[in-house]
Amino acid sequence: MIALPRTLIRETLVKRRLVGLLLVLGLLLVTVGLSIAVGSRTIPLGDVLGALNGTGRPDDVLTVRELRIPRTILGLVAGAALGLAGALMQSLTRNPLADPGIFGINHGAAAGVVLAITIFGITSPAGYVWFAFAGAVLATLVAYGASSGRGGTNPARLALAGIAVQFALAGVNQALQLADRGALDQMRFWIVGSLANRETGTMWKLAPFFAAGILLSLLLARSLNALALGDDTARALGAGVATTRILALVAVTLLCGAATAACGPLAFIGLMVPHIVRTFTGPDQRWVLPFSMLLAPVVLLGADILGRVLSRPGELQVGIVMDVIGGIVFIAIVRARRVVHL
Repeated sequence: MIALPRTLIRETLVKRRLVGLLLVLGLLLVTVGLSIAVGSRTIPLGDVLGALNGTGRPDDVLTVRELRIPRTILGLVAGAALGLAGALMQSLTRNPLADPGIFGINHGAAAGVVLAITIFGITSPAGYVWFAFAGAVLATLVAYGASSGRGGTNPARLALAGIAVQFALAGVNQALQLADRGALDQMRFWIVGSLANRETGTMWKLAPFFAAGILLSLLLARSLNALALGDDTARALGAGVATTRILALVAVTLLCGAATAACGPLAFIGLMVPHIVRTFTGPDQRWVLPFSMLLAPVVLLGADILGRVLSRPGELQVGIVMDVIGGIVFIAIVRARRVVHL
């Protein structure tokens, strides 16, 4: 059997990844088009095109330009953020079961919303979005502080501290909701996770946090590759172990905190997408991160479209659809013969 030169193997792998990247981009464009064209209310394709350029009927223009387009943009940005956050968490903790909520980020955001409703009487998403983001940031800081010690921090400590914070915040949230019936009613609509009925200004308020998190994530790819080889090897290669971990945590908090504040907690995206991506990119974060950023919006918008179609003339929230799809897909990943390890 003739062994192929390493250079040829590397070039073939790069070409395959580039082709895959183009395919994912094409799939993303198709999904965006479907998200604008398909909804719980049926609008012929010609009328959708007319609504896009402002020449259609007023109700079609309102539906397409004021409801579907902002919803699609939110799905694009939130999906990219959650996909990146999941890939970062799995690389940072070296745990393929890690997801963006492992530091209690989702429960921290929920605690912020509960406090905004119960104490300050804020019931508008545009009003409590900052409380949700602040809660996510504080949860991460507490988890990181609890995991730090004389010997520094490590992936196992980070995961355990995050789980502890998660359970503690879950208890606080339940107690506050049970004590305030109004808060319980408001939280029912936020905690299920949805792209619908979100005020357009909410995403633009959070846009700087999304942008900073995405840029920081992509810049950390090489350092995360070094970190995957072990702390000692990473230091030998010139990577700052502590700095990389802190910056990765900052990126995860910005991305997941902003996405959760805007859409509510959305499960499985950050857990599932990096697994799918690594099956055809391998563990190289220089490819895993961009692929996750592009594929996650496809999954999120696809689930949102499915929720609109299945419950016509009503809608099924994307959080519910993702729970069902994510569970099925993740079971398939676990049972697969070939799983790419970190």
